[in-house]
Amino acid sequence: MTQYATVDPTNGRLVREFATISDTEVARALDSAQAAFLTWRETDVEHRAATLTRVAELHREHAQEMAELMTLEMGKPISEARREVELSASIYDYYAIEGVDLLADEELKVNGPGRAFIRQAPIGALLGIMPWNFPYYQVARFVAPNLLLGNTVLLKHASSCPQQALRIEELLREAGTPDGVYQNVFASSAQVADMIAHPAIQGVSLTGSERAGSAVGAVAGQHLKKCVLELGGSDPLIVLPGVDIEHAVSAAVAGRFFNGGQACTSSKRIIVDTQVWDKFVAAFVEMVGELTMGDPREECTQLGPMASTAARADLAAQVDDALAKGATAHVGAVVPEGDGAYYPATVLSGVTPQMRAWHEELFGPVAVLYQVGSVDEAVALANDSPYGLGGAVFGPDPDEAARVADRLDVGMVGVNQVIRSAPELPFGGVKNSGTGRELGRLGLEEFANKKLIRTP
Repeated sequence: MTQYATVDPTNGRLVREFATISDTEVARALDSAQAAFLTWRETDVEHRAATLTRVAELHREHAQEMAELMTLEMGKPISEARREVELSASIYDYYAIEGVDLLADEELKVNGPGRAFIRQAPIGALLGIMPWNFPYYQVARFVAPNLLLGNTVLLKHASSCPQQALRIEELLREAGTPDGVYQNVFASSAQVADMIAHPAIQGVSLTGSERAGSAVGAVAGQHLKKCVLELGGSDPLIVLPGVDIEHAVSAAVAGRFFNGGQACTSSKRIIVDTQVWDKFVAAFVEMVGELTMGDPREECTQLGPMASTAARADLAAQVDDALAKGATAHVGAVVPEGDGAYYPATVLSGVTPQMRAWHEELFGPVAVLYQVGSVDEAVALANDSPYGLGGAVFGPDPDEAARVADRLDVGMVGVNQVIRSAPELPFGGVKNSGTGRELGRLGLEEFANKKLIRTP
């Protein structure tokens, strides 16, 4: 039987296990979600908004406890974990405060008498499939807009963070969501496929790997279900001549090594013009070498363990492949001895198309630096990727940097800043990075019936 389990990544020890639910429990959850939808959609939107406000309050009241669970289950440094809880709370707040206006009817210009408008209506029960790397934030950006809209949610969280999954369900219940409106399900992969196919489920949202997105998208397409897929990324960060080196290096280090580099929007490919290459590399390597790796429970820790030893092994294999084929490691690249899933902050250069690191996503604390001789070369390299999630351009002239940014084949791009999530800003990518958007107004519309109403 598939197990959901808490395994402490600092030492590899099993803390607690949870069994998957039975097929009977899956059927019961689906029935409950459908029944709850029939009443939740009729609840005043102001009441739904007030529920989200209470969810945000509970996140803040229990922030330290929630952060400690995150640190236990996936190794995030405690200070970063608290910031994630706060970001999650701000998402619930955003939809509670702005959501009513965002759902207002949209008047259309019509030729002839009468009027026409678009009303956003809920579509039913939804299935969310969420990852381990941002275990509260990823849930919030899917759940908040859809509960406000009037949809109900079944949430299948990552198998490595079951205690956080249960805590989220408890907080939603404490906030006053009626039975069936939000349900955690410890489902197996086969049960997930069956749930997507079930008539009660009207849509599915997945944040995860490209492989998982392909599998879920195939099942959703087969059964004509709407899906939103937020998948991998290999985000470029372009450094133009004349840039403020100190600012660009600081932003690039933060953009790459936040969350241990285990983020789809990490600045994984740092593309530097030859005119500033030497200064940038020297400063970047120095700053990376100063990152503090250690116990994620300690406030001073900047880099905790990776989420699992299996993930570390995959990353180490990608790095070893690059080194064996001629890449240079400026710092790091050696798996430390001892317990846990620790991997040092690593900087590579000299990566070529023959290496796995050229086209594969490096999901961990490894930065790859590329030297280019022109803006056109930088843009071509940035776009030479199967992914298209985010990106950034740093330069002395913001207008010039913005023109370069506009040439990138990505869903999000920052000018003189790396992409960071905010409740009001849409999040999503193109190419193999997925389909659809989350957060902001666009996130509220993904699982809405944009119903045309025409009156005489």
